[in-house]
Amino acid sequence: MRADARRNYGQLIEQARIAFAESGVDASLDEIARRAGVASGTLYRHFPTRLDLIEAVLAEQIADLAGLGRGLLTAEDEFGALSTWLRAALRHALTYRGLSAAVMNSALDRQNGLAATWHAELFEVGAALLARGRESGVVAADADAADVLRMVGAMAWAVQGTPDSSAQADRLLALLMNGLRDRGTRR
Repeated sequence: MRADARRNYGQLIEQARIAFAESGVDASLDEIARRAGVASGTLYRHFPTRLDLIEAVLAEQIADLAGLGRGLLTAEDEFGALSTWLRAALRHALTYRGLSAAVMNSALDRQNGLAATWHAELFEVGAALLARGRESGVVAADADAADVLRMVGAMAWAVQGTPDSSAQADRLLALLMNGLRDRGTRR
């Protein structure tokens, strides 16, 4: 890709990320192109469909979230590492609520497996962080990764669209983290 095409691609992704966070998956593609400083045709050359653009935005965000989790696998404070990553996962779910659903809904139609790959990647990271907490004794031994990640998703769903969704999500996550703390280490 030429330097100008890489710049245009990067600007389109960045402006789409902002627009999707502000307006959801139905954000105007023409407005995204305008904000990126390119013509609509340039957007459609890089991303022939809305779903292609959504997937590109999510791919970057999923990679960041997975990278954060992998980095936290070496943190000294296992409980803090788990809490930090679950908070980031919850923020991601709150910010990109419609994007993930759009990809999931289309994944079966497209048969591309992208959504399943992302899910598996994030599950692997979350499960590893939870296992470290269990092994170090700061997380309850019966804590199950699938259950914990479902709860984070449910929290995002429960607070979406509320005026103080971020504050409500923080309170719910604090309750979850308190429940995950090993009973011998609760304060």
